[in-house]
Amino acid sequence: MDLETYQRFGLHQNFTDVHGGAVVNGRHNDEIIKALDTPGDTAYQPCVEAVAEGPTRSSVSYFPDWRSSAVYPNTVRDLWIVCPDELAGAASPALLVFNDGNRYLDAEGPVRAQRVLDAVNADGTVGPIVGVFVTPGRASDVPPSTSLWEMNRDPRALRQRSIEYDSMTDRYVSLLVDEVIPFVQDHLGRAITVDPSRRGVAGISSGGICAWTAAWHRPDQFGLVLSHCGSFVNIRGGHAWPYLIRSTKRRQIRVFMQSGENDADIVFGSWSLANQQVAAALKFAGYDIRFEFGTGGHNLRHAGAAFGESLRWLFETGSASAS
Repeated sequence: MDLETYQRFGLHQNFTDVHGGAVVNGRHNDEIIKALDTPGDTAYQPCVEAVAEGPTRSSVSYFPDWRSSAVYPNTVRDLWIVCPDELAGAASPALLVFNDGNRYLDAEGPVRAQRVLDAVNADGTVGPIVGVFVTPGRASDVPPSTSLWEMNRDPRALRQRSIEYDSMTDRYVSLLVDEVIPFVQDHLGRAITVDPSRRGVAGISSGGICAWTAAWHRPDQFGLVLSHCGSFVNIRGGHAWPYLIRSTKRRQIRVFMQSGENDADIVFGSWSLANQQVAAALKFAGYDIRFEFGTGGHNLRHAGAAFGESLRWLFETGSASAS
């Protein structure tokens, strides 16, 4: 399909931006709510590392309303840095950036990332890893959301999140490389490793496709991707990733993906099928890929159950697959 035809059918546009909450063939995108809590999710509980008792082995620094100075002007976002106690003797720690970071950091949520990072850092096999948890940008007069999936969320915040996470460009990874990482290094008083096989991006849904897009554009910066229920559907062109992966020279990126048979299925596309297509394309192109396809829906429950294992798989080998 040539570009003129692609644009004539409106495939370069976000359906919601153009049509709002329109119903098509009796279906609409608000049906995603059906996938947020499904019978298939009952199989999953937080991993053993997430429910460990006792004091934490890391410190959390919180920066509310952190300002991006250039890449996304006039936005603020919240940022947390989890610094392991073991960092004291490390010259250049590894890095994992979490999109929708507050969801992963929630101490009562399905992932409980600080506890799991503590465990994998302490066992000496993959650490130390510094966790950086970032929320999507929002205008300064837009309040932070209380839930990733709240249906009455400020539409300006929803649109900004989609612009940052669903777009196929290198703009978001520029935010991480040019603004977030320098800020983190200044806070830590030391450099993060420059080895991309020790630097990753994680996220769920639109944050999951964003993790892949970031590494794709800057494999010199990020060689690890952790995608949970990634939105590889046509929100802003993400349905094209299987072909692009198959038809483009392989980057040095390791990928851990997760989705489930009850994942979202709405006007934008089927998340279950899209994730299977991307996983198949990555395998076809020779990437180091692990895909966990379960029974769950569009949430972090399966991700949380496998979180410790996924971190060890991503970081333990110590290098991305050779190109």
